[in-house]
Amino acid sequence: MTSPTSISVALAVALVTSPYPGAQAQVALDVTKMTCEQFATYKIANPKLIGIWLNGYHHGARGDTMVDVQQLDTDTKKIQDYCIQNPDVPLMQAVESVFASRN
Repeated sequence: MTSPTSISVALAVALVTSPYPGAQAQVALDVTKMTCEQFATYKIANPKLIGIWLNGYHHGARGDTMVDVQQLDTDTKKIQDYCIQNPDVPLMQAVESVFASRN
């Protein structure tokens, strides 16, 4: 299983190579400090890139090593929709809400 550190490094590399303005200068990202608005409106990076990390983090914390690519896209869209409706909510809280409703 991939460690959270490896996932963090992969996310940092993705952000540095991202075509979005502002992402070039950012080397690391503390997801616990992100708001839904920042996630849903591409203020930090493409939500899909962050969604991949969030999915890996969520499943890794539960010892689940399976990746369902179709579900990954669905989960990212659900998180983005939730965040559009709740822009001031911390992103990690939104993720827990979305994944809790799925289980």
